[in-house]
Amino acid sequence: MGHVTDRGLSQPIKPLASRVAIVTGSGRNIGRAIALEFAKAGASVVVNGHSNLATLEGVAREIEEAGGTAIACLADVTRDEDVARMVEIASERFGRVDIAVSNVGRRPYVKFLDITPQDWDDILRTNLNSAFYLARHVIPLMRLQRHGRIINIGGITGFFANVNHRAHSTTAKSALHGLTKAIAREFGADGITANTVAPGPVDTTRNWSQYRHQDPTRITAEIPLGRFGTPHEIAQTCLFLAGEGGGFMSGQVIHANGGQMMI
Repeated sequence: MGHVTDRGLSQPIKPLASRVAIVTGSGRNIGRAIALEFAKAGASVVVNGHSNLATLEGVAREIEEAGGTAIACLADVTRDEDVARMVEIASERFGRVDIAVSNVGRRPYVKFLDITPQDWDDILRTNLNSAFYLARHVIPLMRLQRHGRIINIGGITGFFANVNHRAHSTTAKSALHGLTKAIAREFGADGITANTVAPGPVDTTRNWSQYRHQDPTRITAEIPLGRFGTPHEIAQTCLFLAGEGGGFMSGQVIHANGGQMMI
């Protein structure tokens, strides 16, 4: 059976055709999966990271070799001026920005009384300020278009505080959804939606020294589906929010955690 198509039977439907997406932290793991999925759906994608241009170019090349459109943009999203430059590059190259995914985060394992003021500021800049900077620079473009999708990648700890020794990260992720709701409330009349995706345990490449307090076998046993999620599954959730299907969803959080935590 052939694909259902928007042009007879020759081309598969691309729900993000003509859209432009910026995905921060998209050199690997969940961000990479989102960038690839958006490109597959027809979006032109800005692949972003802060330290390894070759990795970003590799993701962009992977997209283009599959027939998509992408550019790599090295920018430190904890710096407002870097974010402004990235959004300007996207606008100049593609003429618009429709989708902005804030997908950066650090979760160092540190006891509360060992967190220094500098540690606190660093984590809030990474996990929270970066989303504010991205939103404040894309929203003016989205208002002109009367269309926009802002997606913030949160985390399970921002809602359930299920682990110790991550006070700064937990605080930032909790506040991130507050930012999401504020944007959704203020800019809904401009055709802009804002939502949070809160992944639970996902099978990603990570520094396991920062997860030494968590036993993967025990965690798997706590998940009704009996497994970790995949970056592709989180990307599919974002694709729903970015497309027409998510057009009436705003100010919400989608918990993609296999049923580990239920509300």
